[in-house]
Amino acid sequence: MPLLSVIAGCFNEAGNVQELHSRITAVMQRDLPGYDYEIILIDNRSTDDTVAVLKQIAQHDKHLKIIVNNRNFGPLRSMTHVLLQAKGDAIISMASDLQDPPEMIPDFVRKWEQGWKIVLAQKTSTHDTPLLGLARGWYYRIISSLSDIDLDRNVTGYGLYDRRVVEDIRRVDDAQPYVRGLICDLGYERALIPFAQPPRKRGVSKMNFYPLWDLAMLGITN
Repeated sequence: MPLLSVIAGCFNEAGNVQELHSRITAVMQRDLPGYDYEIILIDNRSTDDTVAVLKQIAQHDKHLKIIVNNRNFGPLRSMTHVLLQAKGDAIISMASDLQDPPEMIPDFVRKWEQGWKIVLAQKTSTHDTPLLGLARGWYYRIISSLSDIDLDRNVTGYGLYDRRVVEDIRRVDDAQPYVRGLICDLGYERALIPFAQPPRKRGVSKMNFYPLWDLAMLGITN
């Protein structure tokens, strides 16, 4: 059976990981019975009970694998690491805060079955503040003026990546690649699936000013 890997990063998401696991599992068993799957959650040195909750779930589900970082390496490096650890024929990358609905996974897989190597969720609406929305717009304008690569707008990285794409990323050998730009630079055609991003149910967003600034500077320098 083809293997699908579902990967997500965690930092202080003790209130969300149980529901995340349950919803991914339900999707895989109900909608994709022809596939084997693994769920890999990487914890970025949480200070709450995230790891304890994950270990409890893993005792009862062999599909769940956990990576626990020695320290907080930041979301970009952490997600690059787990991406390269995944064994699937296709890898679905998502956030653990439930703002990336697991119920979209079958839509990604159907596009992949049609031959698309990259399938991305594209936000049509979000609950960002107006100031953040304005900043994103200016960021895309700056990137477009600096680069000859056209970036897909309003994508967060939630989507499916074929094994061939992941191996190309591995060969680049960058510990902290700007994946959003890199997948465009690699030249694969990308299928975009629009979705309305739901609000966060529990906890607070970890993508505050500093991680977003780091991501923006990484994109510009790369």
